[in-house]
Amino acid sequence: MSLSTRENFFVSWEELHRDTRKLAQRLLPADQWTGAIAITRGGMVPAAIIARELNIRLIDTICIKTYDVREQGESEIIKHCATDGKGMLLIDDLVDTGKTARAVKAVVPYARFVTVYAKPEGLKEVDDYIKEVPQDTWINFPWDMELNYSSPIVDR
Repeated sequence: MSLSTRENFFVSWEELHRDTRKLAQRLLPADQWTGAIAITRGGMVPAAIIARELNIRLIDTICIKTYDVREQGESEIIKHCATDGKGMLLIDDLVDTGKTARAVKAVVPYARFVTVYAKPEGLKEVDDYIKEVPQDTWINFPWDMELNYSSPIVDR
């Protein structure tokens, strides 16, 4: 996804929290999960919310770099986790093309992969999600934004 993306989807902290809690509800009963694995960096906030809602105390991370705001590159796993994923939730903020998902699922093949948001190209890689977003849309998460003054339309 490049800066020339046609659409933007802005997610507030409240919306992210509400959507992530809906995802946690789908993951009941909680006692089926021995822990969670957050895909850094985007999966850390949803993983914390899901862990709280399901009373999960064991949270690991898997660190991978696939793309930045400008372009998608090769997947590079920076930190592995010490599990094959059995009984674990693998959590990310979104699945886009599925490239990150495929790389991480190869490391933790038995984890249940869940995301808050999903794009069409990545749907086959995710086990559950809350909202589908068009492929040509850039999702602006609250940790990537600042509050700024917006001038009235008549002043623009």
